[in-house]
Amino acid sequence: MLIDTPETNHPRLGKQPFGEEAKKRNTELIESGKLTIEFDVGERFDKYGRLLAYIYIDGESVQEKLLEEGLARVAYVYPPNTRYLDPFEKAQKKAKKKEAGIWSLENYARDDGFHAESTEAEEETSLNEDCQIKGNIGSSGKIYHTTDSPWYEQTKAEVMFCTEEEAVEAGFRPPK
Repeated sequence: MLIDTPETNHPRLGKQPFGEEAKKRNTELIESGKLTIEFDVGERFDKYGRLLAYIYIDGESVQEKLLEEGLARVAYVYPPNTRYLDPFEKAQKKAKKKEAGIWSLENYARDDGFHAESTEAEEETSLNEDCQIKGNIGSSGKIYHTTDSPWYEQTKAEVMFCTEEEAVEAGFRPPK
């Protein structure tokens, strides 16, 4: 609750920078001690059916830890569920000052979400002229096209891959 981490399997954007790190760290924290949850005064589920709760391991806030480590940003602030907004914002401010995690990439974490297109690593992958495999995301899912594909020329590349293995790792499949 009150935090957002980068995605590991976004339906349109795929894997975002620091998504895997955030997922791994969250799992480490959750499995490292006694888990307790705390609800705020508002709704217990969001519009996607996700549980809205503060999570603690041995009395330590998981959300606050992820914010301090730069693996999350303060987001989805829906009053009245704002009990820990101030300490969360303070933890985020510390991470920003240290340029930790998501804050190490200029213009990546913003008020409206994560913007991998503004990071150098993403630009290198998507604009690498040596890479010939086009990745496209549409109503049929995430599909990659090699130069042998009959759809290659008309495919608008949203991301480029150097190998088919790289495309598959990013969650793309070959055309049918």
